[in-house]
Amino acid sequence: MSSTDNTPADKLATRAADEFRGLYGAAPEGVWAAPGRANLIGEHTDYNDGFALPFALPQRTRVAAARRTDGTLRLHSADVPSGVLTLRVADLDPAHPPQPPHGWARYPAGAVWALIDADLPVGPRGGADLHIRSDVPTGAGLSSSAALEVAAALALTELYGIPLARPELAALARRAENAYVGVPCGVMDQMASACATDGHALHLDTRDLRQQHIPFDCAAAGLRLLVIDTRVQHDLADGAYAERRASCHAAAAALGLPALRDLPYAELDRALGRLGDPALRRRVRHVVTENERVVRVEELLRAGRLREAGPLLTEGHASLRDDYEVSCPELDLAVATARAAGAYGARMTGGGFGGSALALIDADAEPAVTRAVTEAFARAGYRPPRITAAEPSAGAHRVL
Repeated sequence: MSSTDNTPADKLATRAADEFRGLYGAAPEGVWAAPGRANLIGEHTDYNDGFALPFALPQRTRVAAARRTDGTLRLHSADVPSGVLTLRVADLDPAHPPQPPHGWARYPAGAVWALIDADLPVGPRGGADLHIRSDVPTGAGLSSSAALEVAAALALTELYGIPLARPELAALARRAENAYVGVPCGVMDQMASACATDGHALHLDTRDLRQQHIPFDCAAAGLRLLVIDTRVQHDLADGAYAERRASCHAAAAALGLPALRDLPYAELDRALGRLGDPALRRRVRHVVTENERVVRVEELLRAGRLREAGPLLTEGHASLRDDYEVSCPELDLAVATARAAGAYGARMTGGGFGGSALALIDADAEPAVTRAVTEAFARAGYRPPRITAAEPSAGAHRVL
């Protein structure tokens, strides 16, 4: 599958191609790009077979790539000063992934491993040279890891003529993160990066990977969606994410359910009464109410009533803060300050423990909200936040 970009040349992709020549002594066969994502609503639902409503960001990870015939995989990142890493495709092993200073290489190496593990013809006598350049912020809760996995997987499948549908590509990228990197994430991030379309949010049913593209045009409604990067770094491999996932699975088992997605919203209170552990009750309440919020926000987007989605975003943040306990003081301050400055709603986005928040505002309120949040962070002694406007953008594709 190939979907070459028809938009004006991507300057960072052109730069990546030029850098590839300098590194490897020949031109790449192409440059592929995959975006980061923000999640409008539907957090920590994907590993509970639930619903999510992400969209792709304009920021993308570019991978310049060329095939090899000697079973060698060479990896280089313009964003991490660690030199070229050379690996043998036949030696890729989840038990021994690249280590610092090449920790970033776990993601593209994992994508190669996942393709080989699925018996797709990349090795052992294949291989590739890859050079990576990205403007997706790392540690910001915007899925920089999924963007890298999907971009690398797309480059390799197109180079080797492997016909994968985008959901299959996303599933392989998720396997790379689960089995090779060691993060037990759901599939939402990779699906958004691989499958999103310009000007739309992606309604995703994570049980069967059914998707619908929902029109999401803030500008037409006189609105703007801000991404507030708190610059608090998060690491989902540190155990807290895995603990949340395990607690959800334990609660589903205690309730006799395949997954928490199978608990209807109308039966939530009765189910909570059957759980003795207060922490499990909180986790269940978040997942079930968050699935309901996804359904309600999608209905509002389809009806063109974007402003009315704001309070649901704020409800989602309160649930993540109080029931799922994955927020942090910086995220809470960003949300509260944006709301006080006139946002219709605001919430953290991503796995939590840092990262970014979203704020739905009137377009002409952007300077005032940006100033209010920046000043609040300064008063609190926090690092200055990075605040940008988000536009729903296209998913992974070939750019050169």
